[in-house]
Amino acid sequence: MISYVAVVAAALAGAFLSFFCGFGLGTLLLPAFMLFFPAHVAIAATAVVHMANNVFKLFLVGKHAHWPTIKSFGLASVVGAVAGAWSLQSIASMGLSFDFELLGHVFQTDTIRLVIAVIIISFALLEVSPALDHIALSGRWLPLGGLISGFFGGLSGHQGALRSAFLMRSGLSKDAFMGTRVVCACLVDVSRISVYAASIAAGWSSLRMDLLTIATIAAFVGAWQGNKLIKKTELPLLNKIIAIALVVFAVGFGVGII
Repeated sequence: MISYVAVVAAALAGAFLSFFCGFGLGTLLLPAFMLFFPAHVAIAATAVVHMANNVFKLFLVGKHAHWPTIKSFGLASVVGAVAGAWSLQSIASMGLSFDFELLGHVFQTDTIRLVIAVIIISFALLEVSPALDHIALSGRWLPLGGLISGFFGGLSGHQGALRSAFLMRSGLSKDAFMGTRVVCACLVDVSRISVYAASIAAGWSSLRMDLLTIATIAAFVGAWQGNKLIKKTELPLLNKIIAIALVVFAVGFGVGII
């Protein structure tokens, strides 16, 4: 019973938050699955639910996607995601990490996490800076943004944070921002999962289909509720929510809590 509650709560909250922040489902669901599955099985389960939820969100908001942005940003994200996922495979075999103690607790992190955290915080600070309220990324920078966000998405698995950081400065309307973000998320998911295929296949036989099914349904409900509420949220407020969430996520990710 505890396993069901933990997985459902993580899937609901993560999918709901992902509509506002562009990330959250994988961040919350992977630790929940790891309470009951070996790591490779948890990765497989999270990947399946994450992809299914992005496809569901595609039906909810995909029609608003801005296709010129997807061509420049999304396709570059695919290239970056594949490169990042392959890099992850190489780095994982090296086992580079270090431990540190903070407030009596021992945490484990690595250079990659710290670099990603610094990048994300930098974009979040840009978002809350009044001097940059009217600055948008020109089209020529979108492919670079897609490449960078896709690379770190394939590398860390937390692909939504940097994507939101770039796209919220691309001059899109709220609806176009939401739709474009979801389409790009699906593209990155397909790309990185294709590289992770061996790990997913290794864990597939050990998956509990009951937990997988209920997590997917809970994620659908969370996404549906998030879509309803975000329609009432003004774009400036949405940007501030994303900026705050980016900082919280970056700090937690950088020190190894997330």
